[in-house]
Amino acid sequence: MANRSRRQVRLSRALGIPLTPKAARYFERRPYGPGEHGRARRRQESDYAVRLKEKQRLRAQYGIREAQMRRAFDEAKRQEGRTGSNLIEHLETRLDALVLRSGFARTIAQARQVVVHRHILVDGKIVDRPSFRVKPGQTIQVKPKSQTTVPFEIAASGVHRDVLPAVPPYLEVDLEKLRAKLVRKPERVEVPVICEDQLVVEYYSR
Repeated sequence: MANRSRRQVRLSRALGIPLTPKAARYFERRPYGPGEHGRARRRQESDYAVRLKEKQRLRAQYGIREAQMRRAFDEAKRQEGRTGSNLIEHLETRLDALVLRSGFARTIAQARQVVVHRHILVDGKIVDRPSFRVKPGQTIQVKPKSQTTVPFEIAASGVHRDVLPAVPPYLEVDLEKLRAKLVRKPERVEVPVICEDQLVVEYYSR
């Protein structure tokens, strides 16, 4: 756990965005890249490097593998509308992302873990795939038996909400009951991720 935390801090500093609450605290004190040359003035990055970094930023915020990111992009490209907005919507409706936004977990890694460990219900049925796409109108809830465990009692008290962005408008959350509902599709401007999505599209379209 400690090693993972350190890796997240180093990755946050390399990408220039805080990926976890702990990384955010470190980032405030040392907002530069890791390593002995982290403070040095950086040379201008190539267009490819800029687009690669933006793609890595988005992928890190959702904690997904490159193959998953590529599949999400391919699906977004097939849909009508802006590919970048479609991509963010696709990623944001993943079950682990919505568990995080609802405040049931503190980080995306923790959200993925509670899903895999079968603590989460979607419309009353256990779903253990973090990549499960939640549809508007569906309800997410922590399994009643799991609600009495310490991690979820902490979540229900609102502790995680202190370090997470505000609940976005496309979610209705009853934190005390550890229940949330996706009321509609997310809009790009509402999704709390740091990303120039057009650069990600240009990276994959090269």
